[in-house]
Amino acid sequence: MANTKYVFVTGGVSSSLGKGIIAASLAKLLQARGYRVTIQKLDPYINVDPGTLNPYEHGECYVTDDGAETDLDLGHYERFLNTPTSQANNVTTGRIYQSVIEKERRGEFLGKTVQVVPHITNEIKERIQILGKSGNYDIVITEIGGTVGDIESLPYIEAVRQLKWELGDSNALVIHLTLIPYLSAAGELKTKPTQHSVKTLMESGIKADILVCRTEHELSDDLRRKLALFCNVKQEAVIESIDASTIYDVPNLMLEEGLDAVVLKQLVLRDDNVPNLDNWNSFLQRHKNPKHQVTIGLIGKYVELQDSYKSILEAFIHAGAENEVKVNVVSIHSEYITDTTIKKKIAHLDGVLVAPGFGERGIEGKIKAVQFARENGLPFFGICLGMQMAVIEYSRNVLGLKDACSVEVDENTPHPVIDLMEEQKSITDMGGTMRLGAWECELVEGSIVYEAYGKSLIEERHRHRYEYNNNYKEQLENAGLKTTGVNPKTGLVEIIELPNHPWFVGVQYHPEYKSTVANPHPLFIAFVKAAVEYSKNSKNAKVSQE
Repeated sequence: MANTKYVFVTGGVSSSLGKGIIAASLAKLLQARGYRVTIQKLDPYINVDPGTLNPYEHGECYVTDDGAETDLDLGHYERFLNTPTSQANNVTTGRIYQSVIEKERRGEFLGKTVQVVPHITNEIKERIQILGKSGNYDIVITEIGGTVGDIESLPYIEAVRQLKWELGDSNALVIHLTLIPYLSAAGELKTKPTQHSVKTLMESGIKADILVCRTEHELSDDLRRKLALFCNVKQEAVIESIDASTIYDVPNLMLEEGLDAVVLKQLVLRDDNVPNLDNWNSFLQRHKNPKHQVTIGLIGKYVELQDSYKSILEAFIHAGAENEVKVNVVSIHSEYITDTTIKKKIAHLDGVLVAPGFGERGIEGKIKAVQFARENGLPFFGICLGMQMAVIEYSRNVLGLKDACSVEVDENTPHPVIDLMEEQKSITDMGGTMRLGAWECELVEGSIVYEAYGKSLIEERHRHRYEYNNNYKEQLENAGLKTTGVNPKTGLVEIIELPNHPWFVGVQYHPEYKSTVANPHPLFIAFVKAAVEYSKNSKNAKVSQE
C-alpha cells in the first residue's frame, strides 16, 4: 500500500468509556482482514511519562521492549494484536513540550517566537506520523486521551484538524466515542449529551466521521437516524457499543455493527475479505466455558483500583482459558495481613501471587503471605517486588538473618539481601532511570521455569531499581532457595525457586506484560495449572478425612 492511512479516536461526554478497547478492537478486525495495523496513545498530561505516577492516579504503568514507560492502554493494544509496541506508540504533553523546548535551546527556532501553533502542533503531527512513515504499517490508529473540550487536549485536537486537512478525506478519519445515557425515570435513551459533544468537536474544526455510542440498551433505528441527522454522519456510521460481559467480546460486537467495514469504505480500502477471527473465538470459547475453577489471591497494596494490576488480571484470563479454567482473583490488601488475619485471608486459596510495587507500605504483609505459602505448600508466584519479598522471607525465617531486608525499606539493614544496583546509587532523577525494558535471562535446565518456557534463553521486560544481592546467593542456595534464572551479561539473579515445593517461583521481571490472547504467558499457564492441582488435592484430602 502506497500511503499509510490514519484513524483518530476521540472521546466525549465522559471519561472511561473505553476508547482504548474500541481502538484495539478495530485494530484487531483490520489485522484479521490482513492489514498491518498499529495503535498509539496521545496522553494530555504534562508528565513526561507515567513512570512517576502513583497507580491510584493512572492505573498501572506498562513497559515496552525498548524500555518505554507508557499508558496501560498499550497493554490492551499488545494483548489484542499480539504485536509489540514501543516508545513511539505513546506520546505525552510533557514529552512534546520537552522536545520543543530542547529544540528552542539548540537554536532550531532561532529568531522565531515559539508558540502552540505551529511549533507544538507540528511536534504532535511529527510524532503521530513516525509510525506511519516507517513503512511497517498500512493503518495507524491514534487514540487521544481525555475528552473533547478539555483544555489539555486542545493542541492534540488542533493537530488532528491540520493533519486531516493535509492528508485528505480518504487518508484520515475521526471516530468519536460518546455516551448515550439511559434515564430510568423517563425510560429512554438520551442523545443530547452526544449532540453537544459532537458540536464541541466541530467548534474545533473537526467533523466526526463515525460515532461509536456507548450504551446500556440497544439503539433503535429511529434513534440512529436522529443521531446521524443531528451529528452530521451517515446512519451506517452510527455504531452501537453496548456493555459486554468481557472486553474480548468487543471485536465481535464491532464486527456485527460493521465498524471495520465503514472505516475501510471511508478510507477507500478493500473490504471484500472476511476477518479471520478463528483463533480469537477459540480463546473466547475456552474462556466462557471453563471445566474447573480456582481462586488466586492477589496480594498487593494498590488493590482498591483494579487498573493498578491490569496486565496481571488479563494474564490470568489468558492462562485460565489455556487451561480451560476460570481463575477467580481475590484482591487482598497487604497492609491488612497480620499474624491474626493471615489464615482467614489466605488458607482457603488455591494459589498466591505477590504483586509488584514500590516503597515500604504493606511490605510486612507481603512477607507473611510468602511465609504462609512456603510453609503450607500453597502455589506461590512472586513478581518483581514479590520475588524480593520471597528472598527476604527466606533469609529471615530459614537462614536466620532476622533483620534481613531491602535497602528500599531499611537503608541501615545489616543484611541487605535486596540492594540498590551500583550504577543506581548516583542517580538523582526518578523518571526513566530504573532497569527498564527487555533483558535476557538464562534458565537452569530441569527447573520449574525451564519446563514452563521449554527453552534456556528468554527475554523479559523489567521495571525496577533494586536487585537480589549476589553476596547472599551462596548462603541462600545452600539453604534451598535456588537461583534458576540469571542475566548472562550482568550476572544478576532473575528467578528463584524452591524445588521441594509444589510450585514456588519468584521472578524479578514482569511476565504479565508479554501475555496476549494469542500467546498466554507460560509462567501464568504453569502457575494456574499448579493451582488446579492444588485445588484437586485439597478436595481429595477433605473427602478422605470425611
